[in-house]
Amino acid sequence: MTYHNNLLRFLFSMDDHLIRVKEAESIKRVWKVNVLLILLSLILYGYMAYLGMGTNLLSPQAQSLDPLAYEQQKFWFLAGRLIFGLLFAVFILFIPSLYFSLLTDIPYKKLIIMQQVVLFVLLVERAIWIPLAVFNGLDWYVSPVSFGIIASYFTEIPWLIYFFGAISLFQLWIIWFQVRYIRNLTEIKKQWVWGYVLLFHFFFWLLTALLAYMDQYMINRWFGQ
Repeated sequence: MTYHNNLLRFLFSMDDHLIRVKEAESIKRVWKVNVLLILLSLILYGYMAYLGMGTNLLSPQAQSLDPLAYEQQKFWFLAGRLIFGLLFAVFILFIPSLYFSLLTDIPYKKLIIMQQVVLFVLLVERAIWIPLAVFNGLDWYVSPVSFGIIASYFTEIPWLIYFFGAISLFQLWIIWFQVRYIRNLTEIKKQWVWGYVLLFHFFFWLLTALLAYMDQYMINRWFGQ
């Protein structure tokens, strides 16, 4: 049986597509969807950089730079965000797939399909960050759909706020989806699957918090804060 990969149809008919993926002997259009998602990530991160998201919409201190230096800083910030968008998409598509393929008997290509759904949902979450930042001035880590906004009431430690900000309703849905997907394709006990998924996400949240802290430090250096 050949499975023709279609991300949107998968989302709207998940039960049917989980069965078809499980029974598939070959899978078509995997790389086509990968490329489209990577391009979408580049466009989204490029647009967020254009809006100045991540620099508090280009801080007043940056305005003190001479025009040429200011434009150069904006260019490098945009370039950095585009590179990050590329690396983010590649990481989400391939690293978890490799991780789960080493722990289960699921073919790597079938895990890529799972991660395509994950990346699409993460990009939707990031698209929601845009109006929250533009119209409400909220950074991603204090989004109403994340736990960072709750953490900010109990601590002022940036790293902890970033960590809890990385845990969102979207992330919880992704955990549920990955457990369901893997359980559908393997005979491994449910508690082990939950353990594998939660362990990966814990380290992912740690990495996100570390990168966010380093990102703010580098931006402060670039813009002379």
